[in-house]
Amino acid sequence: MSANKSITERIFQAIGFELLAILICTPLLAWIMDKPMLDMGVVTLVMAALALAWNVVFNGFFDRMLKRLAIAHNAWVRVVHALMFEGGLVALGVPLIAWWLNISLWQAFLLDIGVLLFFLPYTYLYHWVYDVVRERMVIRESCGA
Repeated sequence: MSANKSITERIFQAIGFELLAILICTPLLAWIMDKPMLDMGVVTLVMAALALAWNVVFNGFFDRMLKRLAIAHNAWVRVVHALMFEGGLVALGVPLIAWWLNISLWQAFLLDIGVLLFFLPYTYLYHWVYDVVRERMVIRESCGA
């Protein structure tokens, strides 16, 4: 499968990723943390905006590296992708969470690790499903052309 995605498609993929995550995480975190939905929604939106920007930048870089090194998308590459993506997001997000919630970096890190336990499999599954659906659409389009 070709990794040649336009910037428009990358943005669409990233927005879909974040919107679905917000729809899942806001009520779940509000329930777990016993916080109002609105408060958790704001925190989730701010982190989603950061993640959205990281998603576009990281996935573009990752796809270029796969192409340059002639590495195929397989299960292990997807695991590496998910780990690297989430690791970068932790490094960017922990200071923001600590500042936003007025907690220590360690406390923010522990909170972020809890969220990471959700996002690791979510990242893997979302991008896998996206790529499978995209491949089918590209094949269908090329057969119909």
